[in-house]
Amino acid sequence: MSESILKLGIPKGSLQNATVNLFERAGFNIFGADRSYFPQIDDPQIHLILLRAQEMSRYVEAGVLDAGFTGYDWIMENNSKVHEVCPLQYSKATASSARWVLAVPNESKVKKAEDLEGGIIATELVDVTRRYFKKKKVNVKVEFSWGATEVKARLVDAIVELTETGSSLRANSLRIVDTILTSTTRFIANRQAWKDSFKKQKIESIAILLNAAIDAKTMVGMKMNVLKRNLAAVLDLLPSAKSPTVSPLADSEYVAVEIVVEEKVERELIPPLKRAGASGIITYSLNKVIH
Repeated sequence: MSESILKLGIPKGSLQNATVNLFERAGFNIFGADRSYFPQIDDPQIHLILLRAQEMSRYVEAGVLDAGFTGYDWIMENNSKVHEVCPLQYSKATASSARWVLAVPNESKVKKAEDLEGGIIATELVDVTRRYFKKKKVNVKVEFSWGATEVKARLVDAIVELTETGSSLRANSLRIVDTILTSTTRFIANRQAWKDSFKKQKIESIAILLNAAIDAKTMVGMKMNVLKRNLAAVLDLLPSAKSPTVSPLADSEYVAVEIVVEEKVERELIPPLKRAGASGIITYSLNKVIH
């Protein structure tokens, strides 16, 4: 291994595969993440350790790790004093933020948090939940839940559970009363490590590549050939915030136009571009988009 090493924590569990896949899209190769707590990566300056996201921020704060990936929820739950390098908009199921929600059975009479006065709440996010109810001046008992929290919604008065799509809550006939915390994955660093020039530069480089891979996932490149007399009409259809590349072709009557757009925009653009005179239209996926 290199003399200069960045000790980097990868979240084990629900975020593990998403994180490994993100690194691979960013150009890194990780080996053995499914078999070892110390997977290998094809960068001799990085030493990987797998840890639960719930405890990641504590180990980063303590300096056991120089940096790591965890949810904003667990930074808040542990009240960890770490440097937040950047948010990373990815998760185990979707690219949307996850929410910790206060939920009750559909048949419950509870309509708001205040209706739970004197009740029992089950959750993994104990301290954040206690602070939520304390702020509302509602007296409740918050109990730690060892998983399968949805099942306990009919054993206690309410639960606080993590959801991305809400499908699990609906499947268990549960109703959301309030959102307690919205959370995304955060790239965090130990404050002393952030002051080290090598480690800071290494962390920043990783952040650039990971964000570039995230942005590329929702973008596509488009290329097309356009007769010069149709160029103005074609350019008028392209997003005004983007500046397309226009290049001459061997056939002097034509130019090539290339642009990067959001994937959801691409499907709306192709038919009108075709009608405006664009031909030879091709679209292609991107590995990284660096702004």
